[in-house]
Amino acid sequence: MAAQMAVNSGASLWGPLKELWETVDGAVLRRQPESVHLLDLQLKKHKAHFLSLFRNPPKSAEQREKVRKASTEGIAIQGQQGSRLLPEQLLKEAFILSDLFDMGELVALELLLAGEQQQPHFPGLTRGLVAVLLYWDGRLCVANSLRTLIQSRHGKTFTLDLSGELVALTTRFTDELMNQGLTKRILTLVSEINVTREFERLQKERGLGNEKHRKEVSDLIKESRQALADSLFSWTCQSPLTKDDTLALIGHLETVTAQADGSLDTVNLALVMALLYCLDVSFVEQGTEDREDLLQALPLLTERQYVSAVHSRLMDGQPWKLPGLQAVCRLAWALSLRVLSQLPQGCALVEFTEADEALADQALLGDVFLFMKEGMLGCESFRQEEFYIRRLHSLITDFLALMPMKVKQLRNRADEDARLVHMSLQMDSELPSSLRKDLDHLMILIGEFYSKDSFGLELGLEFWCPTESLQHTTLQGSYLGMALQRPPHKQVVLSKFVRQMGDLLPSTLYISYLRMLKGLANGPQCAHYCFSLLKTNGATHSDNIQGVSGSPVSWEHFFHSLMLYHENLRRDFPNPDTAQYRHPPLRGITQRELEGLTSFLQLLTTIITWSENARLALCEHPQWTPVVVMLGLLQCSVPPVLKAEVLHCLAAFGKSPEIAASLWQSLEYTQILQTVRAPGQRQAAGIEVELNEIESSCEEYPLTRAFCHLTSTLVESSLPVNLGAGLRVPGFQPYLNFLRDSVFLPFPTRAYRRPAEKWEVADAVLEVFHKLLRDYEPQPSDFVQEMVELQGEQVPAYKPPGHSIMFHLLNDSPMLALCLSLLEEGVRQLDTYAPFPGKKHLESAVLHCLRLLDLALQKEVVFMDLLRESQSSLLVSPLEQLLQGVSPQTRRADHIVNIARYLYHSSSNPEAAFQSAKILRRIANYPNIQNRLVGDFTHDQTVSDKLMAGFVECLDNEEAEEGTEKGDDSDQQKKVAKIRHETQIHVLNLLITSLELKTPNLALYLLGYEVKKPVSSTNLQDPGVLGCPRSCLHAILSLLQRGTEKRSGPVLTQQAPHLAELCYQVIYQLCACPDTSGPTMRYLRTSQDFLFSHLQHLPFILPSNQIAALSQMSWLMKTAAIELRVTSLNRQRSHTQRLVSLLLDDQPHTQHTVDGESGMEEETRSVSGFLHFDTVSKVRRKLLSVLDAIDFSQDMPELLQLDFFERTQIEQVISNCEHVNEQGHTVCNVKLLHRVLVAEVNALQGMAAIGQRPLLMEEVNSILQQVVERNRVRRSLSAKRHALRSWRSLVETLLTACPADLIPADDRQLIIRDLLLDLHDKVLSEDAAGELMPIVAGAVFTLTAHLSQSVLSEQQQGVGLEASSGFASIANSALHLILRKLLDFILCTGGGYQRLRAHLYGSLLYYLQIAQKPDEPDTLQTAGKAMWERLTAPEDGFSKLQRENLAIIESYGKALMEVVCRDACDGHEISRMLALAVLDRILSIDRQNQWLVYLCNSGYLRSLVESLRQDDAALQSLLTPQPPLLKPLYIYESKMALLTRVAKTGQGAVELLRCGLVAQLIECQVFDMVPDSDAHRVMRDPSGFIPSPMDRYRQILLPTLRLFQVILTSTTMNHQQGAAQVLQWLIVHADTIQSLLRCQELSMGVLQELSLLTGIISKTALPGALESGGEVNSAALLEFQGHINRFQRLCLSLLGRLAGSERERLLKQAEISAPGDSADKREEMEVAMQQVCANIMEYCQTLLLQSSAQAQFSICLFSPSGSEPAGRDGGRADLSSTMPSMAYSRAPSLGLVLYLLKNSAADFFRFHQSHRQSLGKLQSLDQLPPEELKELCQGLVSGPGGVEKISSVQRSLLAKRRLVQLINNRAKLLALCSYVIETCLFVLWRHLEYYLLHCTPTDPKDSLLPGASFYRSRLADDSFGGLQASGGRSFGLSRVSQQDLDLLKSDMAAGFGEVLQRKLLEVEGLYSQVRSRYTFIQALVRRIRGLLRQPKS
Repeated sequence: MAAQMAVNSGASLWGPLKELWETVDGAVLRRQPESVHLLDLQLKKHKAHFLSLFRNPPKSAEQREKVRKASTEGIAIQGQQGSRLLPEQLLKEAFILSDLFDMGELVALELLLAGEQQQPHFPGLTRGLVAVLLYWDGRLCVANSLRTLIQSRHGKTFTLDLSGELVALTTRFTDELMNQGLTKRILTLVSEINVTREFERLQKERGLGNEKHRKEVSDLIKESRQALADSLFSWTCQSPLTKDDTLALIGHLETVTAQADGSLDTVNLALVMALLYCLDVSFVEQGTEDREDLLQALPLLTERQYVSAVHSRLMDGQPWKLPGLQAVCRLAWALSLRVLSQLPQGCALVEFTEADEALADQALLGDVFLFMKEGMLGCESFRQEEFYIRRLHSLITDFLALMPMKVKQLRNRADEDARLVHMSLQMDSELPSSLRKDLDHLMILIGEFYSKDSFGLELGLEFWCPTESLQHTTLQGSYLGMALQRPPHKQVVLSKFVRQMGDLLPSTLYISYLRMLKGLANGPQCAHYCFSLLKTNGATHSDNIQGVSGSPVSWEHFFHSLMLYHENLRRDFPNPDTAQYRHPPLRGITQRELEGLTSFLQLLTTIITWSENARLALCEHPQWTPVVVMLGLLQCSVPPVLKAEVLHCLAAFGKSPEIAASLWQSLEYTQILQTVRAPGQRQAAGIEVELNEIESSCEEYPLTRAFCHLTSTLVESSLPVNLGAGLRVPGFQPYLNFLRDSVFLPFPTRAYRRPAEKWEVADAVLEVFHKLLRDYEPQPSDFVQEMVELQGEQVPAYKPPGHSIMFHLLNDSPMLALCLSLLEEGVRQLDTYAPFPGKKHLESAVLHCLRLLDLALQKEVVFMDLLRESQSSLLVSPLEQLLQGVSPQTRRADHIVNIARYLYHSSSNPEAAFQSAKILRRIANYPNIQNRLVGDFTHDQTVSDKLMAGFVECLDNEEAEEGTEKGDDSDQQKKVAKIRHETQIHVLNLLITSLELKTPNLALYLLGYEVKKPVSSTNLQDPGVLGCPRSCLHAILSLLQRGTEKRSGPVLTQQAPHLAELCYQVIYQLCACPDTSGPTMRYLRTSQDFLFSHLQHLPFILPSNQIAALSQMSWLMKTAAIELRVTSLNRQRSHTQRLVSLLLDDQPHTQHTVDGESGMEEETRSVSGFLHFDTVSKVRRKLLSVLDAIDFSQDMPELLQLDFFERTQIEQVISNCEHVNEQGHTVCNVKLLHRVLVAEVNALQGMAAIGQRPLLMEEVNSILQQVVERNRVRRSLSAKRHALRSWRSLVETLLTACPADLIPADDRQLIIRDLLLDLHDKVLSEDAAGELMPIVAGAVFTLTAHLSQSVLSEQQQGVGLEASSGFASIANSALHLILRKLLDFILCTGGGYQRLRAHLYGSLLYYLQIAQKPDEPDTLQTAGKAMWERLTAPEDGFSKLQRENLAIIESYGKALMEVVCRDACDGHEISRMLALAVLDRILSIDRQNQWLVYLCNSGYLRSLVESLRQDDAALQSLLTPQPPLLKPLYIYESKMALLTRVAKTGQGAVELLRCGLVAQLIECQVFDMVPDSDAHRVMRDPSGFIPSPMDRYRQILLPTLRLFQVILTSTTMNHQQGAAQVLQWLIVHADTIQSLLRCQELSMGVLQELSLLTGIISKTALPGALESGGEVNSAALLEFQGHINRFQRLCLSLLGRLAGSERERLLKQAEISAPGDSADKREEMEVAMQQVCANIMEYCQTLLLQSSAQAQFSICLFSPSGSEPAGRDGGRADLSSTMPSMAYSRAPSLGLVLYLLKNSAADFFRFHQSHRQSLGKLQSLDQLPPEELKELCQGLVSGPGGVEKISSVQRSLLAKRRLVQLINNRAKLLALCSYVIETCLFVLWRHLEYYLLHCTPTDPKDSLLPGASFYRSRLADDSFGGLQASGGRSFGLSRVSQQDLDLLKSDMAAGFGEVLQRKLLEVEGLYSQVRSRYTFIQALVRRIRGLLRQPKS
């Protein structure tokens, strides 16, 4: 039992029933696919509810006990674990509810729990009140389901066109219900349920809340009753009731009473109609195919008992409570009997059928027609049901057709009565009492019944039988299809009735007959027939003035009478000044005449409203001149009611524009409204007087309303500019003034006998204002004061009426104030939820006010702009500011709040809510107002809650539907649904606009964020949690979430694509804005799982609205990108992982099949599994299928084909009409364009133009269609761009922001491969739109970068190189495919799109990087392998891939070369840099030099070289302290890099020299502009991005020096040519170069410069260099020689500084200056210094070798002194004291070389040791302790704590990279050291050999000093320069004393000791043999040792 006692939190009396109704509605009314099955399930489940209709589960003691214990023991709730304790209060309420509705306690408890859950949807109500609503809503769902099921049956009256299966199901089900006594149950319920009684019960238990709650409850109760009655009605329409049921129904109707006004209520009307359908046999006449079956089922024909029972019941003399109702039933039965008697089956029922006459008489006695008019037509729901109307129509027409004798009797009776009346009038006696008005009633009934035709059925046509003359082709009645077919008998009879009744009409019936005609003339065709009838009735000869012969019912008679009245009354027309005017003269129109005239005018109005032909024919009739006569009557003194009818009639005439124009003039002429005052006239006349004096005192205003109606009609047809010209200032202004000042402004203060009239007046006048403002477009001319001449003087002209209204609305005018107070009054009245007189007109007036405000806001911008430009003195304020004014009623600034409150009434007033949302959206554009609005909206809590509820209700509305553009507005329901949808759109746009403004703004308040505290502190909750109200965010989410759990995806994206797009946009904006992002994303992630549930349904495919689908996906993807980034940052791995796998997996997901839907899938899966043995098929990756959904092709509209207009001018006009819309698309304003073109067509003059007008208009139409198409294309392209961008950002976020280990490397590469190939396939297809290419190129760039990175990192981890399939995880074939596509893409972009190609070049560079071999550690072991081994080694993966890449690139031939070279030489800077880089890269792998040959032959190389000269000026500007842009520098660096690459091959270098490279560089002056290093310290860029001027200079100089070095190295064969040119460059820029060599501060940069400079000098500044330079005259030769000497001297002095003095100091300084990067800095410095030393030593060696082959003729570079420089200990001894001026004046000593040698040897061992250590670490990288790893990474990671954040895998990769770097650095240093050692030994040996063997010392007796000084100067100048002057050397060096030589020898012997020698030999052992280089260290050491051991000579 416990199981049944679990509580259903969805409330079994509400939740499941709601579901039932949705299923029934979906299956029957919305015809959803697959719904029959669901419906079957639901019906089986809920059968009990239908059988025990509205019966609640009974109470029981057991339940009561269980509920009582729920507060202590708890109670089980379905779907939840365990039991839940409920508060005592809740249980008390449950018992109250249980007693109130007499239902089981558990059910009551469930309702309360459901009420609690649903509470957020009903702000302001307690759970108990919500439970009451849910209870009745559940009942309504059952009743509605029942009605819909019954309507779906097949039967005799209507069909819903449903599938046979569905109809069979519902028929079976409903039959079963009927057999179980459904009819009686319904009848009982209808009599039991009663709103008043229910309310009393609820009131007693406090079950009623505020007005809204009361209204909702009463509506639900009424609707439930109505639905039950409708169920019975629908049943009888389709199938007959059984005998008992019919009698029960009759029994119920006997007791029915009428409402206060005599009419039936809607429920009883439904039951009456049900009985009438029971007794209906008229369908027998329709020859439908299933007629026989229906006849068989009809108990009237088959069951005798049925007929007899019904007959006796209706013949029963017992009067009913409503005799009229009894009469109707009797009449219906009489007619059925009459039909039966004519059928063959009727013979058996003769005894009954004979009573038909008697029954009909009884019915007539019961005033049957009167009751039908008052009791049935008087009910408001009568007109809303088509089948009520049809049934009553058949009743009336059957009576006329089937009982002609009865009709004749009625007519005779009426004639008789008319004579009696006439006699009694003559005799002045009492009227006889026996008068019966049956015919009167019948005519009035017909008139009433047909006068309204809400479904456009035009049933009245059956009364018109067209005579032959009238067979008009345009009229298609029901029978006019065949020309000569006879109309049906019934129609003939009916038309005869109409005609005969009009013959010899007695005066008593005259008015009734006119009213009948008015009803029958309702409809376009009926009106035409009626017009003809009245025309033919008239006298044929018009000479008979008395009109005797004509029928009294004819145009002739009517208009003749009118004229007579006019004649008569005009004579009495008094002088307006006489006082008599106000009392109408005695002989006027009698009451009866008045009624007759009114009836006639109404008939006339009806006919001319419907039939334009009649309108024109009557108006132009020469004798009748109706318009003139009527206007004349208006001037006479007739009652205002009649004048009002006349005005209405004129308004109907005014519907034709051609009549309207003349009507205006006639109105002005007759001065109905006095616009011209005669001089001396004391008081006004005309309508103004009538209003103020007559109507006001009568408190009725028919005339004023009619005048407003007339104006409204005329204004729509035409608005004459020159109205009243000549007599007054022309224009409409006086009419407007009257309407505003005399009608509108005083309307609230006037007295009204009929309260509703107050709102009717307001509505009528506001309608005119609205039309005037709607059609007004501000023009510049409106703001210029124009003058017109009037009676000889100049007076100011009137402005257009719209201008005047605008002016009043843009000022704090009484008109604006009244509009605003009307809005306040309106919302106050609506808040009462009570009906009041004139409610409809009040709502309409409010709507006009809202529209006026909206139009004013819309036009004010243009208006104010024009006003400003015109410098007119008008003062206006913007409306949005006026709306912030204080309301005089409430003393608060609540105008905007009042407007917003209309949203709360969106369910009852969709239009007003729509306008309100529109106005709010316009106001929301002003940021300054938003802030105040938030305050206004929130300062009163109740108002604030209401406003929030209003916005939410608008968004939540379920009836909204996105209409198509060209939807027909005929269907009221569809129209309302569309308006509701538009309201939602406006609200969302309001949110979107507001979110872009600063906080606090409206959107934040409406979406439920904090506006009083910081926004980011918001904590979003589900509605109802922690008292959180339901906000717009909840509404938006629930809109979007509908259907996400099903397979078909979110419903909204399909049903309302545009709405869905905006919803997604709001969500994105909330996630993207920094303030709201945190709370929003948390909420979406935790309580909604929003993104996952939506992304799994991507892509959204909407063939009908591709643009919206793309936008939806764009916003969703952008949001997803943010989510991925945020979850990655916050380390929320599982969230990120879920989304990543959802987007990227290519394995099918099985986890999210939905419960309801898994059934079918499971079966199919098991079958397929059985067949395929469970092979997992791959599915397309989500990201790729989204890309598939973006169609890259775009159909462009073809060019205009014009015959009349000039194309260029039209294009100009179109572009003038373009503007940027809210979404940021440039579109053409079609309406504006239409106006311009039509104005152009109208401006054409002449007959030819008029003839061609149709053709011109056709062309205008085609232009407009073309423009609409263009707009669509633009929107489509922009949507595609947006979608692609979003897709790209999502892809990039996935690859960059998400943790790398979420996607394994091999998957990562496959994913990128798929993405790249798909992207290329799409963009390379024939019809891809060019506009999308840039985005694709950007995506390709990112993807290639990631591919390259992924492959490289995979190789670094040492995986995959051995894989045979190719490179890393991605196969070579895939890589080649990517390369081909990339190159295709580059080529397909052709000449344009250069910036786009920049991305592609970047991609190409990244791609080529993949095949680049990474740095390998230089282990110094390679020498072990023989040369042969190296040549035959298998090709590694890198070279193979590189070779294949090159083959692919070369297969593209010249085309590709051309594109790349052209981009490299010209165009956008970034593209040029990248193109240069691509060339560089390709040249580096191009072994055959094909590209190089092309570069040279096609002249691109020469062009590049020559462009260097042009770069000079730009580069010079870069050296100013504040450089303009660094672009020229980057391009220059790229060029130099490429040229350097070219120069690396001998062929290239020669080509460069031939192109005059050096000559170009010699001319560049930028090299001489060395910046002053100290001056610009102040101007440093704080960010460190812009380098200092000195650094910029180095960036210019170093590439040039490198280039020279490469050229010198490459051109070894014809070395001289290159060297000579480079030397020339050195000499031209000699000053600069010498200053660089002399540099005091040896910083890192300077050392780099020096290392390159010394390298160049050592190869060029040689004595032999000049000879090869060709013919140079001796003077120049001398100058050159001087420069070379200076270079030599400076180099040697530099050696002195670097080898000895400054070296240690510099290294120390480096460590101090940059402690963080010290290791790096020190290494770089060491390498640079060693390089400089090596270069200078090489230079010395070359000089020595060049001067002579033998030592004895060699020059000497070092002085014979063996003392080493001081400071050996490495401390900082003061060096300058020991060597005073050595740096500049004297030659360095030989001791320096020795010192250098020792140092180098020591360094060598240091470096060798660290090299070995690093190698060891590299081999055992895995075993290294984490501390060491961290230390190794430190150098490569910037920023503190950077190392901590890196993953361990990454850390070991970095450490490995760092170790390789260290090893290679050491290897380089070792090579340099060994070279320095070798050259030092050589130089030492040559000098020692000379000094010790060949030098003759000077005489020792000479004083030392002068000789020494002389020796020094010679040495410094001459011999040092190496000029071989004869005897110069011996002369100079003879000054070397013997003492010097001895000292030299002893010093050297001491320095070059055993230890050093051993070391040097060890160096050779350690290094030289390993490097497979044979050095001469051993030999040189031996020789030097020999020299030093030589005995003294």
